[in-house]
Amino acid sequence: MQINSFYEPDSGTWTHLLAEPASKSAAIIDPVWVFDPVSGIADSAFIEEVLEVANQAGWRIEWVLETHAHADHLTAADLVKQRTGAKTACGRGICAVQENFSKVFNMSNVQTDGSQFDRLLAEGDIINLGGLQIRVMETPGHTGDSVTYLVEDAAFVGDTLFAPAFGTARCDFPGGDAGQLYDSIRKIYALPQDTRIFLCHDYPKGEEDPIRQITVAQSLAENIHLRNETSREEYIAMRNGRDSQLGLPRLILPSLQVNILAGATPEPEVNGVTYLRTPFNQSIADLIKGV
Repeated sequence: MQINSFYEPDSGTWTHLLAEPASKSAAIIDPVWVFDPVSGIADSAFIEEVLEVANQAGWRIEWVLETHAHADHLTAADLVKQRTGAKTACGRGICAVQENFSKVFNMSNVQTDGSQFDRLLAEGDIINLGGLQIRVMETPGHTGDSVTYLVEDAAFVGDTLFAPAFGTARCDFPGGDAGQLYDSIRKIYALPQDTRIFLCHDYPKGEEDPIRQITVAQSLAENIHLRNETSREEYIAMRNGRDSQLGLPRLILPSLQVNILAGATPEPEVNGVTYLRTPFNQSIADLIKGV
């Protein structure tokens, strides 16, 4: 198993390239499509770098694996699929995410059955990648569709856990639940202590290098939000209180319009141009409720 990780600084996101060199099989986990919300321009240079590394190594991209529907960056899943023929997969909870956010953006023509993805994943599912087996562990809480991918000694956890100094994911998005997140993190903490946790995000200060991986033991001992001694009640109170003070991610509105479509863009309008919508003077919560 070989893991190459690529850091996208604008969103603070890690994209991971997982390969089994013997079979030349590879998967991309959480691919980023860089987007400038001011100009409306999407830049594929970052994901092209990932694809070029795979190409130079002679690896076939067979899967694009999403840990969840991201709210802070656009996924490049569809772009990778079009370039490589890879299949796309995400957690089965995506259907509820699609249901919620199709209401937010009045995307009445969007199917909310997850059919935009090639495979919807549930607890215990296996994805074969050459001689590797990638096992799926459902880890909801940050979002209802969050999953962790387990392969040999590695766990790709999405936003569920951050580096110890940054703690854990927020739970105030539709479908989020702090109690569920606590339980999900405890599942991760029950893995072998030397399991390598590959992160989806890091936010280094100054000249610091971003952290791409930690161990279960390190997070269990040092995570500022949830350590070995943290009770479920303490965690829920902390998480809910903290989340009530947080603003929305800068790219949540453009990201979710694309990400619920597995990285495809909305259909062009009659002038041939694709548009992303911004609800005017309405909260996401109210739009989901139909207020």
